[in-house]
Amino acid sequence: MNEIATATRPLEPDFAAITTEELLAYRAAENRWRASAAARQVLGTPDPGATIAWHQVGLPGRDLPVRVYRPERAEAALPLVVHVHGGGFVGTAAQCDWTNSHLAARLAAVVVSVEHRLLGPASLADAAADGWEVLDHVVRNAAEWGVDATRTAVFGESCGALITALTAIRARDRGLELRAQVLVNPAVDVTATMFDYPTMAEYAYRPSRARPQLRFFQRLAIPEGHDPQVLSPLYCADLGGLAPALLVVPTRDAVADHGRRYAERLRAAGTPVRLTEYPGARHAFLTLPGVEPQAEAARAEIFAYLRAVLAKS
Repeated sequence: MNEIATATRPLEPDFAAITTEELLAYRAAENRWRASAAARQVLGTPDPGATIAWHQVGLPGRDLPVRVYRPERAEAALPLVVHVHGGGFVGTAAQCDWTNSHLAARLAAVVVSVEHRLLGPASLADAAADGWEVLDHVVRNAAEWGVDATRTAVFGESCGALITALTAIRARDRGLELRAQVLVNPAVDVTATMFDYPTMAEYAYRPSRARPQLRFFQRLAIPEGHDPQVLSPLYCADLGGLAPALLVVPTRDAVADHGRRYAERLRAAGTPVRLTEYPGARHAFLTLPGVEPQAEAARAEIFAYLRAVLAKS
């Protein structure tokens, strides 16, 4: 059996004391596990009705991997969903095969999942640039990708939802019209107030050790001297005129109040928003169908929402 098939999950390190070398070693081992056949018992089995392949996208100054999901019987000019996986400093698009392959097969859409640069040594600004530039590239080359650029949505989870929210703001500012943005368990405040929410205290160490990971994430995300509000959608001065949003919030999650507060701000700015809470679900539940009973219901809601908004006009 090969390394991918036999990968084992590493122990979680001490994020308060981890060195750069230890982070890189942990990341490599954890991402091998997330991409392994062994992990599918937890992360779910891909839909056989979709093809999955890695591609390289040529962006300014770099080539970036993307994981592309297409329905097996693909036609031309399909809707486009640009997805960003969770995990600020650890994570891979392969961990989202279950959700993205089912969306591609059932929506008859092309899903492009961004293998964004991870924090340490990259910054959150780097990862956010990856999200926007992949979207911009695919839309500008729609015919090559076999997509209908007028039927485009963005979708992200956790840190990926943060990148997706920033991408939706940039799309509005650049005149790129999106049909929708789907934000699942989003972390949308990386400023000094990131931890000033009731759910941050309530779920700091249960059901997972969220606080040390989020402290480490915040330290990596915001370089010294950088204005963090530029990278916190919650503090964007103008949230009007954005693509309609679906916010999916698991309630047993340290960042649950981030999602609730962002929904309030979007609504106050006149941006259409639907907030759905999943009682008892934990952070990253959508990527854990093997252990999280509500993952299937959330995936079904996202599918129904995208099917409606991406329908031909």
